[in-house]
Amino acid sequence: MACSDDSQMYHQYSSYARCKKGRMRFFITILSALLLVGCASYSGTGLRPGEARVEDVIRVMGSPAMRWQDSDGSQQLAYPRGIHTFMVQIGSDGKMQRIENILDMKTFARIRPAMTKSQVLRILGPSEPSGTAYFKARDELVWEWRYCDEWNERARFDVLFDGSKEVVRSTQSQTESQMGLCGREGSCICGHAK
Repeated sequence: MACSDDSQMYHQYSSYARCKKGRMRFFITILSALLLVGCASYSGTGLRPGEARVEDVIRVMGSPAMRWQDSDGSQQLAYPRGIHTFMVQIGSDGKMQRIENILDMKTFARIRPAMTKSQVLRILGPSEPSGTAYFKARDELVWEWRYCDEWNERARFDVLFDGSKEVVRSTQSQTESQMGLCGREGSCICGHAK
């Protein structure tokens, strides 16, 4: 869309202004469409259970961080996204059954002492690499997930493993404000509404 820069006459100036306004509307429309596509790829919004196939999920959300295949042909795909981890369940027919953010207290309650690392990964997906630490004196490996709690506050959930046996010892959860990570205001509110 080309706009003339000749503005000697009023009607030419008026045409130029309308052209510029049209370009701006076009730009805003394209930007809005791109933002909607970006949101869909984040959480899989727009993918319909029973209709979307595994190929559709990967096209919209990208390659999963982890993928499990069950003996019946069903699959589970893990998509960690910062304070969210989306688990996608694919049925043996290759169609998506459900997609859900699993970083919540209900899911954390499923983690029990003596579970293996593999079992924890299957439930929570991968932890943040920056939240992984090994404490030699205690022979303890810690995996950490950041999430938004029920009160829309940033929090962290830790799984503590026995370093030698590689099984869960315990878990703990704290808000980032309890950890002193929120600066002077003392509150770490998530950047979105739940």
